[in-house]
Amino acid sequence: MGPVDQLRVGLVGGGPWARTVHGPALAAHPAAEITAVWTRRPEVADELAADLGARAHTRFVDLLEDVDVVAFAVPPQVQGELAVRAAAAGRHLICEKPLAGSVEDARAVVAAVQQAGVHSSMVLTLRHAPAVRDWLAALPSVPAGPGTVATARWLSGALLGGPYSTSAWRIENGALLDVGPHVIDMLEAAVGPVASVGWAHHDQPDLWRFGLVHEGGAQSTVTMSMRLPIDPTETEFAVFGRGVSHRLAGRVADARTCYASLLDELVAAVTGSGPAPELGVERGLRLQELVEQVRAAAV
Repeated sequence: MGPVDQLRVGLVGGGPWARTVHGPALAAHPAAEITAVWTRRPEVADELAADLGARAHTRFVDLLEDVDVVAFAVPPQVQGELAVRAAAAGRHLICEKPLAGSVEDARAVVAAVQQAGVHSSMVLTLRHAPAVRDWLAALPSVPAGPGTVATARWLSGALLGGPYSTSAWRIENGALLDVGPHVIDMLEAAVGPVASVGWAHHDQPDLWRFGLVHEGGAQSTVTMSMRLPIDPTETEFAVFGRGVSHRLAGRVADARTCYASLLDELVAAVTGSGPAPELGVERGLRLQELVEQVRAAAV
């Protein structure tokens, strides 16, 4: 598509994340306009569209006719199917993690995006946070080797109560599928691509612990849960070795600010003023493959 003043965006989904992050961030961005909303429940679409000044559609195919970009805030098994259809229609994508309900379905999304030649962005909010970018930039530029270890901790009570505690896919899969992509993405950015999953343990309550071996020889360990009585969420990423002791702890990302940065990149790519987003659906597939490797290794 050629240069435009504003990208027409269709929002798919009407849950808490759509209402508190996608919708407000899209509405506030100067180069985006929410023109359409679709959800599986028409009354929810009507309410959200009224709040956002958009048009509610009763069919997904009609939303596709009304937009340049589709932003998804739906369960992964729904996103995987609809993202393929949106890409085939020539629409650019903003996708949540995990990308789809299975690795096979995630590969289908990537294939559809590549075949259509459209752009895509994964909502990996942490990677768009200024504090995270500064933290990563401060790490040594040389590849991490065997003398480097990294750790990640993400502990919360998000599934014990609150807006996401009734989400069926989160209840079924817990921290591994919801938080896991963020954590693994950060560790790969910090100490290099994962070569293998060294070990993994899954215990109650939703407690995941696993170790990763990275291509340069660095090793990392992860501890995470979404069913511990902890509020607010405890997070920390750290890298030790290479002459550094480098920590990033606490809340470092405001979701709407991060989403605005994501939109800046996508708008630049679509309008031809910047490169393709680095964190597109190919990245989403990579992370989903690694998450499934952890699941397969768990004892």
